Amino acid sequence: MQNSPAPERRVPAITYPEELPIVASRDEIARAINAHQVVIVAGETGSGKTTQLPKICLELGRGRTSLIGHTQPRRLAARTVAARIAQELRTTLGDLVGYQVRFTDQVTENTAIKLMTDGILLAEMQHDRLLRKYDTLIIDEAHERSLNIDFLLGYLKRILPQRPDLKLIVTSATIDLESFSRHFNDAPIIEVSGRTFPVETQYLGLESAEDDDSVTAQIVSLVADIDAGQFGTRGDILVFLPGERDIRELAKALRQATELDILPLYARLSQSEQNRVFDRSGRKSGIRVVLATNVAETSLTVPGIRYVIDPGEARI
Repeated sequence: MQNSPAPERRVPAITYPEELPIVASRDEIARAINAHQVVIVAGETGSGKTTQLPKICLELGRGRTSLIGHTQPRRLAARTVAARIAQELRTTLGDLVGYQVRFTDQVTENTAIKLMTDGILLAEMQHDRLLRKYDTLIIDEAHERSLNIDFLLGYLKRILPQRPDLKLIVTSATIDLESFSRHFNDAPIIEVSGRTFPVETQYLGLESAEDDDSVTAQIVSLVADIDAGQFGTRGDILVFLPGERDIRELAKALRQATELDILPLYARLSQSEQNRVFDRSGRKSGIRVVLATNVAETSLTVPGIRYVIDPGEARI
């Protein structure tokens, strides 16, 4: 007795934010996905590739009876990207768009687009060797080259000949494009160019960069200068820091020196604390200062940021 095919999911009319650079390349991307099993999509952070590629696939008829799988390197990114796509498709999170991370599974029978961490997809390979539940896979932020991503790219190359119906889209910043293409037998590369806002870079020397207290003090001073309008129009600030301890110490110093909204952002924060960064309605003061690890550098976009402070430190 054969199983009856799954009913097709109902998909609402799909619209695209015209201000995102990727939208201008939408038709070219759609043609490439139709014509090739593997496509490499490259673009700068903020180009819209993470949120719009699943919608392009959905519009092409993917995800109707199977799943469009969309991987992210971090749990925070998987959840927030799923919420953003659900919002744009005017559906509730967990319905047409769902996500699965460690300890949380918001995927139902109605789900067509499934956000997940790289680790979740790796775990699924143990009991579904050919990943039959997916008709499309999007491996996002492949340029980060984590161990999980390298395993995924190697494994997927092996199973693609056995899954001719499976489409694979690999996204990257504008580096390592040729190596990804060669790995997948010269897969086509589509580059999405352009920023949504012009960016001006200023380098400010630190007197004694080896002294953590000095770096903290100078960031506090710089935030105060921005708040005072010394760099032009006041606006929300994003500060990159190497880890949680650095965030806690700078948050304490900023709260003592200013009355601004200080918002930490890192993976181990509770979901409600993380959500505060994306909710701009409940602000206490004129501007917000978001203190983030590199999760906000490559995996998600914090809305409303006008200034970015990067001390140039990283924990490796």
